[in-house]
Amino acid sequence: MKLLRYGAPESEKPGVQLPDGRRIDVSAFTSDFDERFFASGKIAELGTWVAANAASCPTIPDTERLGPCVGRPSKLICIGLNYAKHAAESGMAVPTEPVVFFKASSAICGPYDNLIIPKNSEKTDWEVELAVVIGKKASYVEEAEAMDHVAGYVLHNDYSEREFQLERSGQWVKGKSADTFAPLGPYLVTPDELGDPHNLRLWLSVNGEMLQDSNTDDLVFKIPFLIHYLSQFMTLLPGDVISTGTPFGVGLGLKPPRYLKAGDVVELGIDGLGVQKQVAVDWKK
Repeated sequence: MKLLRYGAPESEKPGVQLPDGRRIDVSAFTSDFDERFFASGKIAELGTWVAANAASCPTIPDTERLGPCVGRPSKLICIGLNYAKHAAESGMAVPTEPVVFFKASSAICGPYDNLIIPKNSEKTDWEVELAVVIGKKASYVEEAEAMDHVAGYVLHNDYSEREFQLERSGQWVKGKSADTFAPLGPYLVTPDELGDPHNLRLWLSVNGEMLQDSNTDDLVFKIPFLIHYLSQFMTLLPGDVISTGTPFGVGLGLKPPRYLKAGDVVELGIDGLGVQKQVAVDWKK
């Protein structure tokens, strides 16, 4: 099943994309796909409800904006250097434990919203990533049980301002959290529909030039371990998002490095999770 949210920013409504491509509003079933929804276990009932009620649900016009497919999660947790070749292009060793950082939830936006290049930014970069959405509270979870806590998977572009992230003192979060730096979607895909998350092609192009093209089978730390690992340090709440890292091909690793400027078009996708497109624009007051 593919869950989506549509409408104006901060006023999105819940929807589902059917196998025939039609998108329907499911507000009659739930008010949003947020922490309360996932915690209630309603996602397990949604498919049955849609099968019985799809014909009477309003169709979502193709002209409607798609918002982030998860309503404001309590946490957006990211894993750094989780592909060996990306670590190499960054000039860093493959980590022996996951590198963990956060993005501010205010960075989350829709999959086709403009990318706003931050004020005073010279090094805004791209990162296609597979992200996991937590379906039920997870604390001190055993690795063997970790996948029971997954609600689904989403496409994420982990935009990064490399000067803010790497050249200024402090933590990476400063370079990761600008507005529009976390497009999520177009939809959340449930595990039964996606299949094996560790064998998915993921790719990203800038102005039509393919720059990232890899497979999730190259992840250093796999999803069950990441959920287990993170749950030793914090409680993962329903709706929380874990972004699993990016493969090689980011602007920082090119020779010479290349960064985004106004007018650039970024497109990205993951098998089974759809495609995103963002147009870069300069920040304005």
